[in-house]
Amino acid sequence: NQQELLARVRSLVRIKRYHDTIEAQRAELADWNKTLEARVESQVEELEKVNRLRRFLSPTLAELILSQGESILESHRREIAVLFADLRGWTAFSVNTEPEEVMSVIREFHASMGSLIREFEATVGWFAGDGLMVWFNDPVPCPDPSLRAVHLGTAMRTAMTGLTGTWRRRGHELDFSAGIGLGYATLGRIGFDGRYDYGAVGTVMNLAARLCGEAKGGEILVSTRLAAELEEIAETEEMEPLTLKGFARPVPAMKLRRLKLA
Repeated sequence: NQQELLARVRSLVRIKRYHDTIEAQRAELADWNKTLEARVESQVEELEKVNRLRRFLSPTLAELILSQGESILESHRREIAVLFADLRGWTAFSVNTEPEEVMSVIREFHASMGSLIREFEATVGWFAGDGLMVWFNDPVPCPDPSLRAVHLGTAMRTAMTGLTGTWRRRGHELDFSAGIGLGYATLGRIGFDGRYDYGAVGTVMNLAARLCGEAKGGEILVSTRLAAELEEIAETEEMEPLTLKGFARPVPAMKLRRLKLA
């Protein structure tokens, strides 16, 4: 029957058309899924990068590095201002104090210093229970690394005056000291797959740490090179040259009294 045959053919053609449409939509959906998965994976990678960078950079600088690429994290040499801060009396305190109270002091110290580090956009090089090291002018250059370092140092000293007073009322004899140096260092990404950090190597790092070690409670010692750059805005006091571990000759240094300008 010709009419019945044509009707069946038309029906089969419609079914075939529907089948082709469904297959095309399925293929298109699969492509969309692949694209979506790629976008999600890319966004997850970006978030992981941001989280890694935020461990030693302010959020603003982390976003800037992501926008420019990770090439600026490769090994390079640059002049930086390094600040090393420490808690005086930490060894005796940690030995003679209950662990819960030690952890409480560490959290208070980190919270106070961390907020200032973010405010001044310093790069965190090292952070421990009783000390920290940060620097300026890398990985993102800034025009006034020495000025920023002393501003941060004095802000830390002011903040720690109140905090150490609170600790003394709780029976803890702790105080704050800092050392600041200016010089060249080699910087870049260090570590291994799954655990990378951003580090620096150079004499200036040791100098800042040794100056901090020589500083008494409430003191900030700075290198003469850094003091010379800030002669007009910082009030300093000359010291006798210091015999520092790792340095063949006595090292001249200055005490940072205060900043003349706000």
